[in-house]
Amino acid sequence: MKVVILGLSITSSWGNGHATTYRSLVRGLAARGHEALFLERDAPWYAGNRDQPNPPGARTVLYESLDQLFRAHERALSEADLVLVGSFVPEGVTVGEWILSTRRGITAFYDIDTPVTVEKLAAGSMEYINRALVRRYDVYLSFTGGPLLRRIETEFGARMARPLYCSVDPKQYTPTWAVPELDLGYLGTWSEDRQAGLDALMLDAARHWPEGRFAIAGPLYPDTIVWPRNVRRTIHLSPAEHPRFYGAQRFTLNITRDAMKRAGFSPSVRLFEAGACGVPIISDWWPGIDTLLEPGRELLLAENGEDTLRYLRDFSDAERFAIGQAARRRILAAHTPEHRAAQLEGYFIEAGGRLGAALPQAVPA
Repeated sequence: MKVVILGLSITSSWGNGHATTYRSLVRGLAARGHEALFLERDAPWYAGNRDQPNPPGARTVLYESLDQLFRAHERALSEADLVLVGSFVPEGVTVGEWILSTRRGITAFYDIDTPVTVEKLAAGSMEYINRALVRRYDVYLSFTGGPLLRRIETEFGARMARPLYCSVDPKQYTPTWAVPELDLGYLGTWSEDRQAGLDALMLDAARHWPEGRFAIAGPLYPDTIVWPRNVRRTIHLSPAEHPRFYGAQRFTLNITRDAMKRAGFSPSVRLFEAGACGVPIISDWWPGIDTLLEPGRELLLAENGEDTLRYLRDFSDAERFAIGQAARRRILAAHTPEHRAAQLEGYFIEAGGRLGAALPQAVPA
């Protein structure tokens, strides 16, 4: 099938988790024989930080304005079997209305920020989608699963709300088998509602264990933060550098934003990346995390710095290796690009679409 995707960014992973998600999805689509066109607004913020200008799996085209988008790509929209619009697309309401008036095939909204979107819709705020568009898209795809999907259908009128989590490429994210130089690392862009978790689960542990080796990688952290002396800071790592960063850690930390924790069933791409690299994950708890990885066997849950220190200092190498490998097996069994592409095919058919040519055998979910 021909797929057109309009997303926040696929060319730059700077300060957003959208790019790695889209890169993985289009690779999965290409592997299953589909043709994808990705349309991205040429935003100044990403223009100077494009770590992958032409990702494999899709033809990527930048547009400077809505007029240019409408003029240059109306035919592609009208010929597409599936058109997918992502959350936080600039002027997303206008883009969505244009797509729904132009399309021939199935339309889908892909919400990579579902709990945030639902809060905005409930408050009446309309930036990249509104209630009318929710009702008009054929499918509402969501980074969040669980009960929130039913609310999107019953309260906001979505015809079909379905989960489509992020995924991880097992060819890129593999164990490095290096001797770890860090006891605990964290990879993530700063956000105010994650900082308390970072303080509790990592920085408090670092202060109480001066001999420990810690690292945080990610942009936008305020200059006002006072870092413990044993915490190393890196401003940004491109996705190509992520496996090496994970491989340098004995354990890695996962912290979830407040809105995602309240909604539950909202795994981050970092959870899948670290798991695929075979690094044992220490995470905060949220509803549904046990449906992805089994606590105590495939990941470790922590409520405070004391929990973190207990894992770091008391677990043997054999114990942490076993947890990391169990997580890797679980992630690779259900969360690769091919799995996501196969899921998307299923939702496309469920919404009334028809696949043309024969496809590879379905990837087991």
